[in-house]
Amino acid sequence: MLHGTKKASVITSALLSITCAASLAVAPLMPVQVAHADTYSDLINAQNSQQASAQRESELRSQLAGVSSDLADTIVQLDDLTNNKIPAAQEKVSQANAAAAAAKSEADDAAERLKAAQKDKSDLEAKIKQTGEDYDDAHAAVAQMARESMHGSDTSDVMSVMTGATDTKEFIQSMQSRDALSRNEANAASDAADDLSTSMNRGERLKAIEQKITKLKADADSKAAAAQSAAASAQQERDALNKLRADGESQRSTLESRKSELSDAAAQEAAQQVILQSQLDSLNEQWTAEQEAAAQQVQQVTPQGTTRPAGAVTPAQPSQPAQPAQPSTPSQPAQPSQPAQPSRPVTPSGGSSGGQGTSNGDYGNAYAAGQCTWWAYERRKQMGIGTPSYLGNGGDWWRNAPAYGLRTDHTPQVGAALSFLPGQEGASSPWGHVAVVESVGSNSITISESNVAGLYTITYRTLYNPGRFWYVH
Repeated sequence: MLHGTKKASVITSALLSITCAASLAVAPLMPVQVAHADTYSDLINAQNSQQASAQRESELRSQLAGVSSDLADTIVQLDDLTNNKIPAAQEKVSQANAAAAAAKSEADDAAERLKAAQKDKSDLEAKIKQTGEDYDDAHAAVAQMARESMHGSDTSDVMSVMTGATDTKEFIQSMQSRDALSRNEANAASDAADDLSTSMNRGERLKAIEQKITKLKADADSKAAAAQSAAASAQQERDALNKLRADGESQRSTLESRKSELSDAAAQEAAQQVILQSQLDSLNEQWTAEQEAAAQQVQQVTPQGTTRPAGAVTPAQPSQPAQPAQPSTPSQPAQPSQPAQPSRPVTPSGGSSGGQGTSNGDYGNAYAAGQCTWWAYERRKQMGIGTPSYLGNGGDWWRNAPAYGLRTDHTPQVGAALSFLPGQEGASSPWGHVAVVESVGSNSITISESNVAGLYTITYRTLYNPGRFWYVH
């Protein structure tokens, strides 16, 4: 008899391996249902947003008192498009794109599971052609393990008696011993298979796999249809956003052509601010599209083995968007709304703290096109000075730069970025401003800056007592 804890454990392990391998090939994975619900905070935020929009419209219409109703409506509608409808549509596009990506991933996974089960079926059919449907893999494997476990034992010595028999009596005894060995092997295999419920021949396994394939195919078809539906929904949201942007372009063009009808200074300033905000949204969208195209191009040529920080790309500098027709500048141009800064990568460690410029965190010009931050990056690049791509608003550069190894102080230097605090020298609040030092005098500096007189408009001015400013070197 085959006995002993060690031998029984070996046989049981073999059966478990076969059982797990067979079950993994065909076991379906159940999709996880995710529940979605609007929270109380979502409702409160929506109400606050509506109240803010209503207040904004009321203030805007008060500035447009005396303006013809149709022109005032055009200004208000363009403002609503830029500040409310387009951002809301962008959020819907982001959510729809995420849902479409998740649905596609689930569909791909379901297709892979179906493909694996179909391969199992094909492999099993090939084995059946060789051995027939009645062949029991589990039984045969355990029997083989039983034989291997007995190798070198007392039983193997009994088997060798057959070849050394010298008389009939000895031969019969050896045959009886051989018979006992066979029974031991068969009993061990059968008992272990029964205990583990794995005694299934290849024909039965084939039928089980075919049933699993039917279920997996239905699951794969369902998820593929869901992925197509999600992709179609995402495309609808993108089309809706594009239509809103086209409406904005049309309304901005109409407003540009009718600005001469605005004689009141408050109305002119209100209209100019709405126009600049719409232009900024359009330029930011164009800039984003160019960066995405450049990033895809870089990913295609990036050598294998190189790594980049998460969310960062180093594209070749995309072409500058066509400069829009410069609007007439009112006596005191309104500061356009600063777009949300891109999320900053993980702050790098190390780097020199005494030099000028750095390659740390420099992934290309990620600042809003035409703004002061955009120009500061571009001008320093022209001077051969590296600048991190995510230093934030102009008034935050002096605070964020040291984390990237840049020196900050109150000593002006040609090529340094002058980081104005909010309200300092007319800098906007709460974002501040940033410019680039072009020359340094005994008690003065000359700077270049963008967006003081409009997007992409570069102007120069001289400032005195330069030691009162923060400089990023």
